Amino acid sequence: MREQEREPGRAGELGEPGGAGDAVRGARVPFGIAEVHGPSMVPTLRHGDRLLVHYGARVRAGDVVVLRHPFQQDLLVVKRAVERREGGWWVLGDNSFAGGDSTDYGTVPGELVLGRVRLRYRPRGRGDREGQGPRGARGDQEGARGAQRVRGVLRSVFGVVGWGLSAVRPVFADRSASSRLRAR
Repeated sequence: MREQEREPGRAGELGEPGGAGDAVRGARVPFGIAEVHGPSMVPTLRHGDRLLVHYGARVRAGDVVVLRHPFQQDLLVVKRAVERREGGWWVLGDNSFAGGDSTDYGTVPGELVLGRVRLRYRPRGRGDREGQGPRGARGDQEGARGAQRVRGVLRSVFGVVGWGLSAVRPVFADRSASSRLRAR
């Protein structure tokens, strides 16, 4: 599975230039939000992360980019642009075991690379006791009290600040990506 998102601009989301939510007094908004689905960019990005994408930004080797899948162009994919080649970009996922990158579909034409990821944030509530329901990990009353304490901490000012410091991060280019390409 790979990181993917529906066409930007649908379902009330911010999207790429030309999408819905794009017109602000006739101006084009170059930023949009995408959600990560799948493990191919772990550890840089995780399933459920939200991304601030700068559409139309100049892409350099090592940047994390959003692109249209070459064979299924209504599917958006998040990968790392490793190097410029004749005919476009060679893109790889940071998790080499997940696949779904240029090793499968070859060079991606430049016009399919839509933009550069500037920021990632993790929605509140991910991590501690995620998906364990109201009773917590142990399924008893003590686990339920522990889950309430965890949720209470997340609602405090310190909890929000702690979440903000750990959840919101810029996504930097990895210039060592080309060395991983040579190692393959």
